[in-house]
Amino acid sequence: MSSSSNIAVRELPLFPIKELVLFPSRPLPLHIFEFRYRMMMNTILQSDRRFGVLMVDPVKGSIANVGCCAEIVHYQRYPDDRMKMVTLGQQRFRVLEYIREKPYYVGLVEWIEDEPPSQDLRTVATEVEQLLQDVVRLSAKLTEQPIELPDDLPELPLELSYWVAYNLRSVPLEQQALLEIQDTAARLEREAEILTSTRNHLAARTVLKDTLNQNYRG
Repeated sequence: MSSSSNIAVRELPLFPIKELVLFPSRPLPLHIFEFRYRMMMNTILQSDRRFGVLMVDPVKGSIANVGCCAEIVHYQRYPDDRMKMVTLGQQRFRVLEYIREKPYYVGLVEWIEDEPPSQDLRTVATEVEQLLQDVVRLSAKLTEQPIELPDDLPELPLELSYWVAYNLRSVPLEQQALLEIQDTAARLEREAEILTSTRNHLAARTVLKDTLNQNYRG
């Protein structure tokens, strides 16, 4: 993290993206082709390579008020000035006000962090990891495809909570709610609820599939 991480409030170019939520320490590949965002990225590349990612609500079309700062770690420029880049999520922020909206959004933002934990997080983190194992095992059985958790699954409860939230990609509104939580235990507990529901759903489908297969063979 650069020294700018320590500034409580700063101006930040903002990139609203439909149905996408970025989390700290998670990657975000981008293809930049719109003129205004090419302008934005060219300006960012001359400074600290940072900008804010905000989700656009798929139903309402409104822009979220809490987002995640992204840092450009690699980019490739094409002859027509399009760019492909890899960015990495840094810290979360809240938009205090918009300074301008054209040619692209720039906001005054404040950094936000989780409150210091008031309880031991290892128990709920272990529960979430076990639920992940169950979901992956049932998904593999159901799809008859080899699916495994990555070897580098984060061990720290905070990092694990971001990893799980980032991978709930089919439910952006739920992801946004998880991004806005400022309590690691509460985020992990909500993820445990989501994973429990997913596991139960997959388990029911697996039983149904096994029953149908037995009837078919019978």
